Amino acid sequence: MKVLGYLIVGIFFGIVMFKSEAASWFRIYEMFQFQSFHMYGIIGSALVIGILGIQLIKRKKLKDFNGQKIHFVPKEKGFTRYILGGTIFGLGWALAGACPGPIYTLIGAGYVSVIVVFLAAILGTFVYGLLKDKLPH
Repeated sequence: MKVLGYLIVGIFFGIVMFKSEAASWFRIYEMFQFQSFHMYGIIGSALVIGILGIQLIKRKKLKDFNGQKIHFVPKEKGFTRYILGGTIFGLGWALAGACPGPIYTLIGAGYVSVIVVFLAAILGTFVYGLLKDKLPH
């Protein structure tokens, strides 16, 4: 029954992303050209909500889907991995016109050509899994 609730929230989130034009290739293009604040506002809002959500989880000691305590493990500090990973992610985002979240939204909205982007994202994840031990972490 919990899964149905998460599915409904996910569908609602997809609708909000589509209606707010967060999944719009044009809005993403504008962002990378520094022509509009629209996407920066959405990303900034998501950042603030994420920070508040994590603080809520930590302070209220909330549990995950299976009733387990949620643990936050600090990431290792490093420069190269973030520059390299951020560059690859940004290039993929700019070329595809969608980061991973909006890919599902665009497919759900009927943009069938985005299935190619989805398959490329899956392939990229698979290749990362193969190369993970050789990459700077």
